[in-house]
Amino acid sequence: MSFDISFYGGKKVFITGHTGFKGSWLCKILANVGAIVTGYSLNPPTEPSLFEIAKIEQDVHSVIGDIRDYKKLKKTFHEAQPEIVLHLAAQPIVRDSYKDPRYTYEANVMGTVNILECVRTSNCVKSFLNVTTDKVYLNKEWAWGYRENDELDGYDPYSNSKSCSELVTHSFKNSFFADGSVAISTARAGNVIGGGDFANDRIIPDCIRAAINKQDIFVRNPYSTRPYQHVLEPLYVYLLIAAMQYKDCSFAGYYNVGPDEQDCFQTGALVNLFVKLWGDNINWISRCDGGPHEANFLKLDCSKLRAAFGWKPHWTLDKAIEKVVEWSKCWINGNDVRHCMDRQIEEFLQDG
Repeated sequence: MSFDISFYGGKKVFITGHTGFKGSWLCKILANVGAIVTGYSLNPPTEPSLFEIAKIEQDVHSVIGDIRDYKKLKKTFHEAQPEIVLHLAAQPIVRDSYKDPRYTYEANVMGTVNILECVRTSNCVKSFLNVTTDKVYLNKEWAWGYRENDELDGYDPYSNSKSCSELVTHSFKNSFFADGSVAISTARAGNVIGGGDFANDRIIPDCIRAAINKQDIFVRNPYSTRPYQHVLEPLYVYLLIAAMQYKDCSFAGYYNVGPDEQDCFQTGALVNLFVKLWGDNINWISRCDGGPHEANFLKLDCSKLRAAFGWKPHWTLDKAIEKVVEWSKCWINGNDVRHCMDRQIEEFLQDG
């Protein structure tokens, strides 16, 4: 099934969480094809941040606000009159959810309620997508991938709050949009990597920080298996789902977004690949820091996405790491990161 990203040219798109890592790349993609984007988010969550480095604010109408502030969110939403809504705003770090579970649930659950209330009380939206995570499933440490009809749960406050966000979306869909007036979907994406991720407690940002400082990379759990993919992979799928259900609401549903089987890497193998591509004789060592529970094994079954849209991943993990290194060295050397992003987006779309 063909999908042309130019579909978004002239479309009014509302993005929550637009100042984050994934949100910044998403804004860039949409701005490049002429979408009219309104973003609503807190200030960038890291320093430095991709949003500021890549000057994303010049591409969109950016509103700084808290997803928990329904009054401000609704006012911004009403002024934007979006046709398509992409909900990315969240507290996204597992370890932070242990430190502040209350905020995590407020942002991830009530934030979802708030944006869906904006959709429910408007008459402009045709397509809504809630971005959740692969961690919404009850993890039984299976060797096979979870499917969309497997049991939801989530061990830690982050994962559980995103599972709750899924249930909120299901309820609103059944209660208020059963007539198909608004197409409602969720997308459960695996671990993403890409240039411009500066978050704490994520393996690739940790690798880059160590490489810049010429230090050893500390890997907490080198034998954990995760569905790693370049950030452009799930973003493309979000746009694909939102566009296809905009045209035909029968595509609305719940979709896993992950890599092929061979790209579900152990974390240690991922770091080996990074070390090889970065150069400079950097090394990594295994060091458990006694932190909170983390799953050892997690895979997604993406056969539903393939069957519905004829989708397949654009890039292997080798290519994804190569692009992370390319962007990071562009930034370190003071070169034009916007141009680098444009080039990578164009190459990604051509490789589809």
